[in-house]
Amino acid sequence: MPTPPTPQRKIIHIDMDAFFASVEQRDNPELRGKPVAVGGSEQRGVVAAASYEARVFGVRSAMPSVTAKRRCPQLQFVRPRFEVYREVSRQIRQIFARHSDLIEPLSLDEAYLDVTRDKQGIGSATQVAMLIREEIRAETGLTASAGVSYNKFLAKVASDQNKPDGMFVVRPHEGADFAATLPARRFYGVGPRTAERMAALGIHTGADLREKGLAFLQTHFGKSADYLYGACRGEDDRPVRVDRLRKSIGGERTYTEDLHDDNALVTALEHIIDLVWSRIEKNNASGRTLTLKVKYADFQQITRARSVATGIATRQDFSALAHAILASLLPVPQGVRLLGLSLSSLEQTSRATHPLAVAESSPTQHKFGF
Repeated sequence: MPTPPTPQRKIIHIDMDAFFASVEQRDNPELRGKPVAVGGSEQRGVVAAASYEARVFGVRSAMPSVTAKRRCPQLQFVRPRFEVYREVSRQIRQIFARHSDLIEPLSLDEAYLDVTRDKQGIGSATQVAMLIREEIRAETGLTASAGVSYNKFLAKVASDQNKPDGMFVVRPHEGADFAATLPARRFYGVGPRTAERMAALGIHTGADLREKGLAFLQTHFGKSADYLYGACRGEDDRPVRVDRLRKSIGGERTYTEDLHDDNALVTALEHIIDLVWSRIEKNNASGRTLTLKVKYADFQQITRARSVATGIATRQDFSALAHAILASLLPVPQGVRLLGLSLSSLEQTSRATHPLAVAESSPTQHKFGF
């Protein structure tokens, strides 16, 4: 008896629109339609999230509050309410679970869903994405954008095409051509420095990447070569992983002037703590190892790490440990040009208690529409 053909994969990437800021605007009518920054204050701190009205002025997450206020004088700062964001995230994930058992959360506000065999037997990934967005709006009062495609890379890129409150579909016969049109910086792992290296090599788009052979990419981009070689051709075989766990969460900042004074370093570290803790909260993470990264004025770089027996669960504990590590390095007469923090040895929520911990995909009858 011949083996039945493998069904075409159908992947959805859902990304909530300005999630933290949108929750605050939903719950406080006085903030609606106004530029809002979640986190930080007019004098200090770091923006954890910005409303679309604030983004028009160039305000972005991880931006120092002082810079954000300078760009947008009418910006309103709101204290984050992570317990509320987590509860809304649980509502959204319950909606996801109605449609698929294969769900990979990336953070509180985004996730991949494999709907190759959707639980309601709809058969069309496009229709499933539309229904999910409608249910999110009806049940939370928030909007979400969706990308629909046959792999994770294209679905994630597609979800950003028509933001906010939009959807974009890349069908199997369109993937290679769509990838060719993308700027090089849209490929996973291509940050500003890598983009500069690519530009120096004449690589500006997916089409430019496709012209380069695998050996060339391996020479210039090492471990990323295989991924880049496939992605620029619209290929990505990574599965949607229900039990996905990040290895670390961190952030760093390079200073325009070297920091010499102990008090200045302590204040600078507090800003890094704000930045990294907001990311930890956003990912609902807990970890046991905290690492401080320091680059001195002479470009010498060191790291110092400390581990604890149980996960660091509060900002107070996170801050205390970070300051203790810094204190062990003071004074620093040569000056510091970069500080960074990262949390690793992350602890994974057990399958039994995770809101998305469900059995493998059920054998719903498959329909072949996309």
